[in-house]
Amino acid sequence: MKIIFKIRLLLLMLLVVLVYSCKKSKEAEPEVKQSPYISKIFEYKPAPGQFINDPSYGTLDKAKSLIGTVDNGLLSLGGFGGYVIFGFDHAIQNGSGHDLGIFGNPLIGVGMEWAEPGIVCVMQDVNKNGLPDDGEWLELAGSEYASSETIKNYKITYYKPTGGDDIKWTDNKGGTGYILKNGFHLQDWYPLGYAGNEVSFEGTLLKNTLKDGGIITNQPFAFGYTDSGSSEYLKLQNELGRGYNTFDIDWAVNKNGQKVALTAIDFVKVYTGQNCNGNPYHPITDNARSRYLGEISTEIAGAIDIKLYQQQKK
Repeated sequence: MKIIFKIRLLLLMLLVVLVYSCKKSKEAEPEVKQSPYISKIFEYKPAPGQFINDPSYGTLDKAKSLIGTVDNGLLSLGGFGGYVIFGFDHAIQNGSGHDLGIFGNPLIGVGMEWAEPGIVCVMQDVNKNGLPDDGEWLELAGSEYASSETIKNYKITYYKPTGGDDIKWTDNKGGTGYILKNGFHLQDWYPLGYAGNEVSFEGTLLKNTLKDGGIITNQPFAFGYTDSGSSEYLKLQNELGRGYNTFDIDWAVNKNGQKVALTAIDFVKVYTGQNCNGNPYHPITDNARSRYLGEISTEIAGAIDIKLYQQQKK
């Protein structure tokens, strides 16, 4: 009996030690805090534009500077189709209301509006390999998605210029034109490092919203685009002192325009959605103001998981 008692006592002591050591181990493990900000840039592929190749606005290093913040300046995507693909350190859940926020720099003064709308697409990491290679990008359908003036499956090709020439483009609708250079930005506007003498982009084309006046304006759309002074941007600007555009994962549609139910997203693609210079006199190119503003090019300062961002701001 004494032997059995000693064995039981020994086992009990061993169990206590194991429980205590496990508890200490768990207590020693620091809680991993998720970030509401971009954690990785997967690809930066800009279209030609006045800020491209400028280290402050248009390089891969600049794109990477958006990681972990919305306060490190702006990244330009260039003309229509130019894009950036990024992700977070967690999947953004599709909850109630808006889920994703993207910061830009639209001008919002009355009579001074200047939007450079970017289209937002999302993807879920279905194969769980951490890469945005899970098939079709799903567009978050904004206010203009169903407009008769919106062109789906629009494809544009830009041609590498010689010297400091304007940058020619052609599209799959029989159109042709130029990104008009100006004297404010003297670096190469055509992205450095692209193979060959042309580069193409494809996506949804939004109508131009330029208006002439004492000040040339580019009017914002109602909702669903970044770098646009839409109503939710203005509301947040007034409430917080800084606005951003908000997006609902429930807006996701496939290439046929059918809604796609997503529980969460892992990757985001943003691309410039208009194809125009800041030139309401098109096709006239020699007006004194034709070249002044450069091309319409979406700019972003970062992105957030809205609900996590709001929780950590409390």
